[in-house]
Amino acid sequence: MPMIFILYRTEVTESIYFDEFVGNNSCVNTCLMLIVQLDKMRQGIALSDEDRMPWLEKIQESLRKRLLNGETVVLACSSLRKQYREILRGSDPDYEQGSYTSCKVKFVLLEGNAEVIAARLQKRASEGEHFMPLTLLQSQFDLLQADECEKIFKISVILSPEVIVNTILEIL
Repeated sequence: MPMIFILYRTEVTESIYFDEFVGNNSCVNTCLMLIVQLDKMRQGIALSDEDRMPWLEKIQESLRKRLLNGETVVLACSSLRKQYREILRGSDPDYEQGSYTSCKVKFVLLEGNAEVIAARLQKRASEGEHFMPLTLLQSQFDLLQADECEKIFKISVILSPEVIVNTILEIL
């Protein structure tokens, strides 16, 4: 059965490791982000819900096409709020709001404390691999909602990318 797995609060490396398992159908949300949004974040300005909606709608549209084509996809995406995840769940044409277990769009939260994530973000930024300044990290933590009723899979971010991928593959 085609599935969409969305990793949030993630590293690009996990998506890269998934390529060999899902036939190069993993993607990173920044490829779908609008340039205006990237520029705003580079300037240290947190995105509003209004800023995020066009981006979430583009992702939803892309995921719907992939699901209808029978593809299994892994997407790295910071869908921190429940309302954002609801939009992405809407990619599944059969999804009924609140029916989390039957939805073909699944979420994986890579959990980690602020210090660990800050160190990774700083490293990636210094290597030119990330656009978000460290000053926005707290705003990301402030937005994070992880409601138990959503049945979100949670995995520690301190595990190696290989262990993270293998753990997620076990839930496939």
